[in-house]
Amino acid sequence: MKKLTLALASAATLALAACGDPVEESTVEGDNVAADQAVNDNAEGPGTIVEVAQGDETFSTLVSAVTAAGLGETLSGEGPFTVFAPTNDAFAKIPEATLTELTTNDTDTLGTILQYHVVEGNVDAATLTKAIQDAGEDGYTINTVGGGTLTATMDGSNVVLTDATGGTATVTATDVEASNGVVHVIDTVLMPQ
Repeated sequence: MKKLTLALASAATLALAACGDPVEESTVEGDNVAADQAVNDNAEGPGTIVEVAQGDETFSTLVSAVTAAGLGETLSGEGPFTVFAPTNDAFAKIPEATLTELTTNDTDTLGTILQYHVVEGNVDAATLTKAIQDAGEDGYTINTVGGGTLTATMDGSNVVLTDATGGTATVTATDVEASNGVVHVIDTVLMPQ
């Protein structure tokens, strides 16, 4: 497997439909994934990754988790970061009691999980798709901020990320621009272990 070294110096957090439309022009089943146009279309350009997420109700659970884990300031930093951002529906797949435990009592583990969704650099959909194609059938390895790895593969025209537990997340929207990086929307929370 070819490796992509995308390690992030500072802790941070927040599936690409290959050749998919940017998120501003697409939706996820049951969710409006359009980034808040008031944030993205202002004269100053897009906000930070955190501001973009805060401007879209689709990511309210993610924003709450980032806040609980104390990672908001980092993700508002200079970057650039590439974030695979789970939607509210993705978080809803986690048992409610587990999510409550993570956000109230086990914020260290929550931080580790969230950092697993972040890589260093600004990797747009076209770059990631090409890397996957160049890597071949074994997939493309991505090093995350938390020190773990994800394997990116293609399933038809969709990018699928496989985590350390063998779980998968499909990228449902791509290239949501932020002033300090880019966000790709995924349908499942990835787990480092």
